[in-house]
Amino acid sequence: MIKSPPLPIEIKISTVVAISAILHSADPLAIDAALRQMTGGSSDFFDDDFAVIDISAIAGDVGSIDWRALVDLLRRYRLNAVAVRGAPATLVDTIRAHGLALDDGSSGVRPPSEPAPVVVVAAPAPVPAPAPAAAPVAAPAPLATMVVDTPVRAGQRIYARGCDLIVTATVNNGAEVIADGSIHIYAALHGRALAGASGDPSARIFALTMAPELVSIAGVYRTFDEGFPADLARQPNQVRLVGDRIDILPLTPAPRA
Repeated sequence: MIKSPPLPIEIKISTVVAISAILHSADPLAIDAALRQMTGGSSDFFDDDFAVIDISAIAGDVGSIDWRALVDLLRRYRLNAVAVRGAPATLVDTIRAHGLALDDGSSGVRPPSEPAPVVVVAAPAPVPAPAPAAAPVAAPAPLATMVVDTPVRAGQRIYARGCDLIVTATVNNGAEVIADGSIHIYAALHGRALAGASGDPSARIFALTMAPELVSIAGVYRTFDEGFPADLARQPNQVRLVGDRIDILPLTPAPRA
């Protein structure tokens, strides 16, 4: 069978985690001094991370921001500014003119009363070296896991970098949970869940009940605009990737006739 040539462009869900640079001053000298103290002069404190500039805390002083100088300053510390959060409508054109996006989830301006999304990033904890032994025994290194014990609210984003994610409370509509490994939700999943975010197709998503807005494994996604399948509702399910297809399967065996 002759395979069709690939399309010139392919669209998949991609997970991009950005550092929030929350400004409490518009003075570039003060910002520079704070970053220098924070990094201790280390040139690799940041690793070319994306940064969202949050100006919500200096609403009365945003007109004095020198955007080009601010972007260049962050770049010197290996922070790549990509967006601005908490901007008033009067600054939208100025911000876009400097090549920055507006972080509000809809390419507009976040209302002042709406909370900014929370990004929680976890990296695997270092495994301590084992104590010397007369006869060392090889043992597999423990897998790192991030555990969240509180509900994930609308507008929040939880990202477990380099590990699995366990959530013991509800993931609400408008919330997003992301993991480079698998995602285990010991409650209801109503928001978005993206497992295998770094490209692992063997990652899975587990939940006690599911009514998600979107699920994704290794960038392949499935939405539920017409509702979650009724035959899978109100029971434990798993989401896995089979080829380029997202499958949803019950975790409990079907009852015998």
